[in-house]
Amino acid sequence: MPSPRSADHPAVSPPQRDTVDALISQTQRLRGGLDAVRRDTVADLGGTDDAQVRWQRALCELAVHQLDDLGRHLGELREGLPADAPATAGPSETVDRVDTADAVDTADPAETVDPAGPEADAAAGAPAGSEAAGHTATGPGSLLSRVGSAEWNLLTDEVTWSDELCRIFGRDPGDGGLTLDELPSWVFSEDQPILTGMVTDCLVDGKPIDGEFRVVREDEVVRTVHMAGEPVLDTDGSTASMWAVLRDVSELRRSERAVRESRDTLRHQRRIARTERRLAVEVQEAVLPPWRGSLRLPARDGFPGAGPAPDGAALDLAAHYLPSESSAQIGGDWYDALELPDGHTLLSVGGLTGHGVTATCGMAMLLGAVRGMAVAGIEPGAVMGRLNQLLAVSSQPALVGAVCARYDPRTRTLAWAQAGHPAPLLFRDGTGRPLRSPDGVLLGATTGAAYTQCEERLEPGDLLVLHTGRLARDAEGATERLLALAPRLTAAEGAQECVRTVAEAFGDEPRENDACVLIARVTGARA
Repeated sequence: MPSPRSADHPAVSPPQRDTVDALISQTQRLRGGLDAVRRDTVADLGGTDDAQVRWQRALCELAVHQLDDLGRHLGELREGLPADAPATAGPSETVDRVDTADAVDTADPAETVDPAGPEADAAAGAPAGSEAAGHTATGPGSLLSRVGSAEWNLLTDEVTWSDELCRIFGRDPGDGGLTLDELPSWVFSEDQPILTGMVTDCLVDGKPIDGEFRVVREDEVVRTVHMAGEPVLDTDGSTASMWAVLRDVSELRRSERAVRESRDTLRHQRRIARTERRLAVEVQEAVLPPWRGSLRLPARDGFPGAGPAPDGAALDLAAHYLPSESSAQIGGDWYDALELPDGHTLLSVGGLTGHGVTATCGMAMLLGAVRGMAVAGIEPGAVMGRLNQLLAVSSQPALVGAVCARYDPRTRTLAWAQAGHPAPLLFRDGTGRPLRSPDGVLLGATTGAAYTQCEERLEPGDLLVLHTGRLARDAEGATERLLALAPRLTAAEGAQECVRTVAEAFGDEPRENDACVLIARVTGARA
């Protein structure tokens, strides 16, 4: 088939120098802007090294390689063919299958480069600051060390390789080039069919060559080479020779591979995070009390075998879970209210350090232990001590803050203990105050810690607010803000209205962790 390049066709005229200079100038400006973006990215990300950071860094490095390659190719286009290149060699290859036209079009095409300026001194027109700048045309960092040309004459069996192509293959230029029969033996075994197919299509069917293969040099260094070329036809239309431009794209492909690998790692981590979040939510929903709205404990018909609860002594209960500012991970906070066999009511709130499945599973373990010990009749102080022992032998150590309370509806007495946790707030007659705290350190902080308990006699209409201390960034500030809500809370008609008041006050609060609030109101009016 006919080829766009025949042996008797004149060479294509080179482009206007001013046009190429303008493109080089635009590329240099893009390179400078990219350097600024890369510096800002490194400064913003600091010393972190997660998957997203590696992906962003890899993208920056890939963009640098692409712009540097574009600058080098434009420089070669401006300077013309090297003196030792075959006379029939085709025009230089554009940037390796990377579309930079959109980027170049964003620059001002009217701006040109002063040939005597710094750009003219850069190696082969490479952008200022690039790895090629400052090298001569034959230096190790120049374009000519990465792009070479070759011609195989089928009529005379003559092989002509540029010095640069010999260096890409790790050969001494004095040894000459490889014949088409010798070339496949230098190619990676898996890529030999690619090279054979391209050469056959070119010589037999007159198809252009455009493909990549890996070369194994004599020093065992593997390089990735992109080959582009065409057959050259004689006057009767037969293939007389084949020319090609071969470009070492090893660094570019390495950068692209780094981008792919870091992107795949990031996607994998995000899939894991989504799965862990789903599991954490499922654990949380399975463990926390299933009731929504308000709850009355003890129930009017009492616990089986415990008898009916006395009038005016039951608790009107409501609770709310407030997610963190970033709801990507679920924390280990809990709230609980449970009617016990002896007619008492268990109230507890708490939270583990950490997020995700580990935290929610730890929360499930502790909450199950609290419920089991409370049902067995163990007092709150002893419950805290045994929870601390449980954490000491757990395979997943954690620090836990918690409040455990036991309410007796017959005497309206609240017995409670705490472990490094804010005290419950008692609201009465339009004012509020924290309850006097018993001794207790964070669960899991030290073995053998002692936990005491305090008692508080409640009156009809009293309101208790138990919270995990994370309603706001400042725990003490959160307590003060809750106490400031005393007039509204004591005037509310029920626990559910109180929860809505707290949610309105703290719902939009920027929180680093999840938070829980449990409100219990003693039913009945004061005498």
